[in-house]
Amino acid sequence: MSASPSTANQTKMVLSLSCTNARGIVHAVSGALLSVEGDITESKQFDSPESGNFFMRVEFVTPQPLERVREALEPVEEEFGMEIGLWEASRKTRALIMCSKDGRTLNDLLFQQRAGTLPIDIPVIVSNHLELQPMAYFYGIPFVHIPLIKRPDGTDNKAEAEARLMELVNEYDIELVVLARYMQVLSDDLCRKLGGRAINIHHSFLPSFKGAKPYHQAHERGVKLIGATAHYVTPDLDEGPIIDQTVQRVTHAQSARDFVNMGREVEGSTLCRAVRWHAEHRVLLDGNRTVVFD
Repeated sequence: MSASPSTANQTKMVLSLSCTNARGIVHAVSGALLSVEGDITESKQFDSPESGNFFMRVEFVTPQPLERVREALEPVEEEFGMEIGLWEASRKTRALIMCSKDGRTLNDLLFQQRAGTLPIDIPVIVSNHLELQPMAYFYGIPFVHIPLIKRPDGTDNKAEAEARLMELVNEYDIELVVLARYMQVLSDDLCRKLGGRAINIHHSFLPSFKGAKPYHQAHERGVKLIGATAHYVTPDLDEGPIIDQTVQRVTHAQSARDFVNMGREVEGSTLCRAVRWHAEHRVLLDGNRTVVFD
């Protein structure tokens, strides 16, 4: 826009938006930011030929407060029928982590969060088992055990367990739920409640190997690629909008145990990357697809 001013008393902000594509969107957004002394440091746009929607993510600095910037954007939002998100870049996303017994992916998330490379706050960890409680306590994070119980009459406590989970989501002001190898299927109702704010990791490059021990099944079939997909949770099991995918080449010389270890490593890195992109407001939904400004 102009030569960058001194960053003293400047706040870095992130704006994301989506709307039906039309002429003048970028000009209108730039004008609104200029009116609040905004200096754009990064801008990315995408016009989807399939949906006809326009997507934009802008990083900028301004001496004005967030509410003043929001007010300046309101006429543009109304004119183009936009969905707008506006955040201070330094603000971390509040994330609840769900896990079961496998701690590799959970540890990847906790380590990166503590190291400062994952811009999230983790106020609570939830699990249907107790095995990973010591890891949560090592990182100084409260651990809540919500067991899933099968009753003698064939019923279960799934509805009560999910109600307790939503209580925690509200209690801790959770913005994102991360399923770090949480080995239970969420109900359709819970998936809808968490729409667009729950991320799961799945060994999607093994699509023919369902159920238990997918890496062992892959080893038996002699596959040459294993991998993982991070996606938003929807009622359609493992078919939500994809955020990130990674593959890892394997050979006949490696054991099933090697496959498991390599697969867990890929799952952890893929999930962390997806969570980071979401927390940095780089992911926008376009129907069943995502636009990722990485």
